[in-house]
This record gives sequence, C-alpha cells and structure tokens, in this order.
Amino acid sequence: MLLYHMINLNDVIFLTKNEKMRVLIIFVIIQAVNIIELDAQNLNQSDQESHLILLDSFLSIPNNGQYLDHIEQNIDWLSEEFKNLGFTIHLLESKGNPLFYAERKFNQNLPTVLFYMHFDGQPVDSTQWDQKNPYDPVYKRKSESGNWQLISNDVPKPPYNENWRVFARSASDDKGPIVMLLAALHEIENELLTPKFNIKVILDSEEELGSPNLLDVVQSYNTMLKSDYLVVADGPMHDSGNPTLKFGNRGITTISMEIYGPNFSQHSGHYGNYAPNPVFRAANLLSTMKDANGRVIIPGFYDNVRLGKVALMELSKVPDKEEDIRNRAGFAIPEKVGSNYQEAMQYPSLNVRGIRAGWVGSEARTIVPDKVTIEMDIRTVPETDGESLVNHVKTHVSDQGFTILNKPPSLHQMLEIEKPLFFKYKVLMYPFRTQMDSDLGHWLSESLQKAHQKEVIKIRISGGSLPLSFIINELEIPAVLVPLVNPDNNQHSPNENLRIGNYFDGIHSLKTILLNPIIID
Repeated sequence: MLLYHMINLNDVIFLTKNEKMRVLIIFVIIQAVNIIELDAQNLNQSDQESHLILLDSFLSIPNNGQYLDHIEQNIDWLSEEFKNLGFTIHLLESKGNPLFYAERKFNQNLPTVLFYMHFDGQPVDSTQWDQKNPYDPVYKRKSESGNWQLISNDVPKPPYNENWRVFARSASDDKGPIVMLLAALHEIENELLTPKFNIKVILDSEEELGSPNLLDVVQSYNTMLKSDYLVVADGPMHDSGNPTLKFGNRGITTISMEIYGPNFSQHSGHYGNYAPNPVFRAANLLSTMKDANGRVIIPGFYDNVRLGKVALMELSKVPDKEEDIRNRAGFAIPEKVGSNYQEAMQYPSLNVRGIRAGWVGSEARTIVPDKVTIEMDIRTVPETDGESLVNHVKTHVSDQGFTILNKPPSLHQMLEIEKPLFFKYKVLMYPFRTQMDSDLGHWLSESLQKAHQKEVIKIRISGGSLPLSFIINELEIPAVLVPLVNPDNNQHSPNENLRIGNYFDGIHSLKTILLNPIIID
C-alpha cells in the first residue's frame, strides 16, 4: 500500500486544497523512492540465474596456489571478465605466483578505491567432501531433518530460495565475493550507470600460502596501486546476518619448537625411567605458559593492551550471542582472556596448533620418543608486535631451564646439554586497525545501511589474519573489511559453501557501495 493511502488528507482541515495536493505529491515521491530502493535489492530471476552461472564457472576452476597452472587458469578467466567490463589488466609479477590487477578510471577528479581479495584456495581432500569433486559446484537445500539434500549438479533454474547453498572450494573464501563485485559491475553497466569513484582491484594468488610475496609486489608496483582507500571483501558476516564492517585484523607469527629426549627413539622397557621423555618435558613447558583460565602467564605478554572507555563502548555494541558461539564451536566454558568474545579478540593469543611425537593408534610403539615437535601461533594486535612477543616466549622458555638453539643439536650437544631446544619463528602478517569514525568508515556504513535498511554491525578488530598491513603501510591508506558471506560457510574445511541469499545480498551491497559518492569531511 502506498504511503499516502495511510493518511486521509480530507481530515487535515488546517491545509488548503493546494497545500493538500503538494503534500500528496511529496508522499508519492517519497514512496516512489522507497519502491525503487526495495526493487534494487531484489534482482529479477533472469539476472539471478546469470549471476549464478558466472559464479559457477569461476568455482569450476581449480585454485590451489601451490600449482602455477591452477593460478594461470584463474587469471585467464579473470582477465576476460574484467576486460569485458572495460578494465585495464596487468599481471603483477613476483618471486612466486603472479598477482592479478585491474583498474578503470571514470573521472580523474574522483577518489580511487582499491579492492583487495584473493582467488587462491585451501588444498582439498576430496575424500572428506560430500561430493565427488570439490571443484565441481553442487547446489543443495536443507531437509526437515537438518541434512543437506542435492538440488542439482548444475546451476538450478529460478526461482531460488535464499537458504539454498552452493558447495565448492572457495565458494566463500574468497571467490564468491570476487564474483559479487563482477556481478555488481555488470548490473551498473546494464543500467547505464557509472560508479562514483575510480576502481582498482588487486587479487592475491598466494593468500592461503601466507602471501609471502605481497609486500615485494606492493613495493614494486607502488605507483600503479596508489589509491585513497582500501576495501577488503573477505571473511564472514556477523552471526546476526546484519550487514557487517570490520575495522581491523590481528596479525600472525608462528613458532616451531623441538624438544629432545634420547638421540633416537629407545625401547620403553629398557630405557623407561632412565632416558628422559621429551613428551613430558614438552607438557611441563606448555603448562607454564597458560593458567587454568586460559590466560597467558608469560611475563609481558599482555603489557601494552589497554581497553579504554571508547573501545569498550564499541565492543559492547556488537550483538554477539555467546551461547551460540560456544554451541557452534562445541565447548562449554570459554577461556577468560576477556569478559566476552569481542574483548578476547583485542588481546594477543598464544595457541598450540599441533604436536607430533612417536606413533599412535594401531601404529603405536613401546618407545621413549627421541623428540617432540610443537607448532604454535601468536595472533598479534596493533598494541603488540610479533618480534617482542616471540622474545617474551624465548625468555620464558630459557627460564624453564632449556638451552635454545638455532638449529637441531648435534650428537655432541645432545651429550653436553641437559635440555636442548631448537627454536624458530616467522612473522607472517602484521595487525591493523582503522578508526570507526573515519571518512571510510562513515561512507561504508552509510552504503550498507542504505542497501539493506538494517543496523550495520561494526567490529573493532576481527580474530583472523590477512596480509593487509603490507598494502596499508606501503600505500599509506586506511582499510576496512566488508565481509559478505555466511558465518557457517566451512571455509578451509570440507564442504565449504556459500548461501545463495548472501550471494545476492552481497551483489546488492557492492552495487550500492559503487554508486554511493564518497563524502570527505
């Protein structure tokens, strides 16, 4: 029903006939604008089908970054699609895989926005997937019993249910958002509209490998990449399903330690109670790093992190449901690093990501293992840095009586040193955080609010890591993440998927961003 139908203008006795007519016209105009905005969000079925076909074709290309032929096939596809939209294409050469770059200038007087995404994906183990080939997309719906049922191996015909999903490697991380941008650009072209800023796009081919060459690429192509703002389409939306902005990411530093027992594995009957067992040494060491509540007790680890009133207010506005988070992850009681999930993400973390020693299961052997390998990662925040936190860890390890070596010990060292420990580390990515009240933050928040007419969830810093600091620091530009995919997408895992509703909503989000002028205060 039109808005003006809700008002009986004959009852408004204080208005003249002409004034009533003007009010009526205003109401009609307002309603017409509302209708236009609502219709813009709802793609017609033909457009929806063509957008899904575009997504399907991209997902069908294998994209393991360890294989150059995979990367080259993806670059060929991307080159054709962006050229068809009037973009200039470049390959950014590196010591590893080339990165993809596209740009289109609409008006030299307008600001320039650089979009960052990645098209490489995690390796696949097809035996763990509920489909024959993870690179052949399939479409499924959830049954009343909660199981996923096959709709089609090919793009189904419309109409579409927003809760249907496409299952394929990189459907969410991160090919889906790339195609959302392409689809949004296609719609703008078809409607004879023009984006309100100049566009540059850099697509990483080694993000899942830690982006080892991104810094060199940004330094080498600094002039080409120069922009005013950086927008990143990666990661999941908030659990609420509301449009989401993330203003930062934690960094990541890895640590590898080897702790030794005898020079080679020994018979546990002959040497148990005599040869030192490295597993117990490792367990004793790890137990000194965290308390029973999960807080790191290594001196100095949290020293620089202070959450003031402004930060706590920003965190309190995120409508997390703690019980839902625990239920999804499958545990009863969280660690007590922060008073809630958002607070926990503001601190550096110390995580044991893997331990290897001896054999287990049917291959178990009665031995005293020769060594234990411990793999750890530290998630850093802007108030900390990987180097200093590693130094805190090393000092702590040394204080526990271990002799730290920069390479595995020789036999001579094994005989001379009581507790040798081989230690190595690598700073992979640095953290960043952009102010929420920045021009970039205001513009993106306004765009998403306009697109969806919902409260925009603003997250101060997210827990994961992206190589964005390389771009931010080298180009000296602010960055904000616009996550568009469903939280339960199984990224990095078997049965990765993208919710159809998120896909179409993401197209609408990016289209609205592209058509919303950037206002600089």
